Amino acid sequence: MSVILYLIVGGLIGWVAGLILGKDIPGGIIGNMVAGILGSWLGGKLLGSWGWEVQGFYVFPSIIGGVILVFVASLILRGMNK
Repeated sequence: MSVILYLIVGGLIGWVAGLILGKDIPGGIIGNMVAGILGSWLGGKLLGSWGWEVQGFYVFPSIIGGVILVFVASLILRGMNK
């Protein structure tokens, strides 16, 4: 059950990061999960662990890391489309 909650929370974090930037994450729900989980890892490495913790994710660093990840991914994908 914890794996399912981990994926759900990761998906929500990726979704929130996409909403903040106003960009769609390629891959839909799976893309949101990947962006949320990788963004959480990135945010944890850059900002440490502070704020609320939900299912092993620290909310504020995770969202900030997700925003960074979505921004960089959108720049890369935009460059590939040209």
